[in-house]
Amino acid sequence: MLSRLALRAAPGVLRNLSPSLSAGALCAARSFHGGQPCLAPLPPLPERGGAVRHGFIPEEFFQFLYPKTGVTGPYMLGTGLTLYLVSKEIYVFNNETVSAVVFLSLVIYAVKRFGPDVAAFAEKINEEKLAKVSTIKNDSIKALETAIQQEKKEQERVAVRSYIFDAKRNNVAMLLEINYRERMLMVYNEVKKRLDYQVAMQHLKRRKEQDHMIGWVERNVVQSITPQQHKESIAKCILDLKALSKAAQATV
Repeated sequence: MLSRLALRAAPGVLRNLSPSLSAGALCAARSFHGGQPCLAPLPPLPERGGAVRHGFIPEEFFQFLYPKTGVTGPYMLGTGLTLYLVSKEIYVFNNETVSAVVFLSLVIYAVKRFGPDVAAFAEKINEEKLAKVSTIKNDSIKALETAIQQEKKEQERVAVRSYIFDAKRNNVAMLLEINYRERMLMVYNEVKKRLDYQVAMQHLKRRKEQDHMIGWVERNVVQSITPQQHKESIAKCILDLKALSKAAQATV
């Protein structure tokens, strides 16, 4: 009977609970499900716990009972349930009850006394861990961004690789052309030197022949002149010089 009532009241309870508690209740219910788990994204867990009363009773429990029982309903429910358990001897007071009360008192005192310090210490440790994780995350993001930039640069280099190869081919072709033209110029210079040598040899031979011919003609002419002809030519030259001198004086 109670199980049927609980199953019927479960949807209404989940609707009235806060989102964080309803998500927790749904997760707890799903853990017992043996089928394929749902892959839908779950809401993020709250960083801070919800409001509670008396140290352990959720505020949502009171808000759930207020519309039906009023403000005193939750307290009356707790008091009536306790009296019912004691009157029916479902719960019997013994020495363990005293130990439990003492233990709970110590726990409450420890929580009230050392709870804020422990919470601050835990919060500090948590912040340090979050800072380390955030630093690692930022470093990883920077490393990945750097890797992405490098990859983009490599892709750009690969894209212009064909132009580089074309430029290298053109450079090789130009070097071959330069080498060919240098060799052609060297051949031209060597052939020109040999032709110039042949021309110079011909000019030298012609000049030598001319000199030899002139010398031969002069020697033959000198040998053909007799002493009488030499005297007559000298006398005639003297007469010509005298005639020229007289003509020059007459002109003056």
